[in-house]
Order: sequence, then C-alpha cells, then structure tokens
Amino acid sequence: MFLQASIRRLSLNQLQRNVRMFGNLVSTEELASNLDTSVDLPHMLPAPEVFAKAVGNLGISNDDQVVVYDTAGIFSACRVYWTFKAFGHNRVSVLNGGLPAWIKENRPTESGNVDIKPVEFKVKPLDESLVRDYKTVLANAKLAETNPQQQIQVLDARPKARFTGEAPEPRAGLSSGHMPNSISVPFNEVIDPAKGELLDDESLRKLFASKNVDLTKPMITSCGSGITASILYLALERAGAKDIAVYDGSWTEYADKKDSLIIKSG
Repeated sequence: MFLQASIRRLSLNQLQRNVRMFGNLVSTEELASNLDTSVDLPHMLPAPEVFAKAVGNLGISNDDQVVVYDTAGIFSACRVYWTFKAFGHNRVSVLNGGLPAWIKENRPTESGNVDIKPVEFKVKPLDESLVRDYKTVLANAKLAETNPQQQIQVLDARPKARFTGEAPEPRAGLSSGHMPNSISVPFNEVIDPAKGELLDDESLRKLFASKNVDLTKPMITSCGSGITASILYLALERAGAKDIAVYDGSWTEYADKKDSLIIKSG
C-alpha cells in the first residue's frame, strides 16, 4: 500500500494496474544522484531551482502523483517524500515495504535504461513550516534551562546508544549525546521487522504514547543527517500528528557547533 498524509490506502495490485494513473515510480537513488547542493552537510535540502531541474529531468510534472520507493523497504524514500512536500508538491506517496515488498509479491520488474523525456517542473517556495534550522533548535534547547514548559518536542531517530552518548557517532570528531529534553525514538522502532513496513497507525500511536510524545503539540524530528528523521516525520503523520518539522542539518550540524548544549545520559 501507499503511505501518505491523506492516509489513502492502495494495494500493490492497484499500483500494478494503474501505474500511469498514479504517476511515475521514482527510485530514491536516481533522484538523489541529481541533487547537487552547495551546502557542506550531508543530505541537506537542495536549492529550489536544483530540485526543480532534477525532478523535471526525471519526467515528473506538477500534475503527477509521485510514488517513492527504496531498496530497503522504508528508508530513504521517506526523505524524498518529505523533500517533495517541503517544495509544495503534496501529490506524493511512499510505497510501504518498497522494492522488497514489490518483489516478494512477484510484481513485474525491469532492468536497463529507461527512456525519459524531461519536462518542466515548477517548484513552489519552500514550505518553512516543515523545516527547522540550527538557530531554532538551539533556542529550543536553551529553554531547558529557562522555561522547559515552552520547549517544542524534539524526537531523535538515532540509535539509543548514540542518543545517550554511550556509543560514538559514525562521523569522526563528532560528539554523541542529545539535545536537552529530547525524546529518543530510534527509527527502527516504527518499522515492522518481519515485514520491513511501517507499523500500522494504531501501533504507531501506542509507540509514541509510550514515549510520552504528545501528537497534538508541535514537534521537530532529528537524526544523524536528516534521512531517518524523515522516517519519523512520515510515521508521525500516520499517527495523526499535524505540526511536524524536520531539522534539516540534524545532529551532524548541531553537534559540530560550539554553542550547542549536549547531554550525555539516559
């Protein structure tokens, strides 16, 4: 099935029968390879014009419903999903279970080059309600010392040991730990390990409740570099949250700044 904000459910059979109706299947690897940013941080949002050119070169127009998949099941597709939404294209879905689920159900595949005719994709201004920057998250972290009741919830998708500071970050010289009062929600916890699919909506709500996440209040998702934060973004949408943003620079940016407040504890 697809996963998207409108919670519309479509089966793989429907996708197979109506692939043109629902738009282009876009591999995340293909899309990412076209996005050349000038920012010295991994996986950051591209400039609007760079995104528009990359998407248009894939033959995707503003009228298309885009279905995003990846080879892991639920992983980088979520980042592409969020990126489309951040640039105002809401006709986008994630194929739950991705390519592994497609193959497991013996759906048709092909190999080789695909003949794509580039089209014009008119990008909209960045939806700033879906994105948070370092200045915003630092100010939020500092509220822990002055007015913690006013802090926005920050959900961290990194593994728990990196969150607590017990394990090192994979990037040399970068401190592990977490922002004050942030909440550890390792991204793998929102995925069904047996199926490689996102948990069902009710299971997601129970999971977030167990972490004391208030779905009715604003929240920011973060991770190492913005990929798995986007998995939490989609999971929170499915659970019913409405006010969600991704910290684009995530921990790679935050922990590299000398003014950042970093906690190392459970």
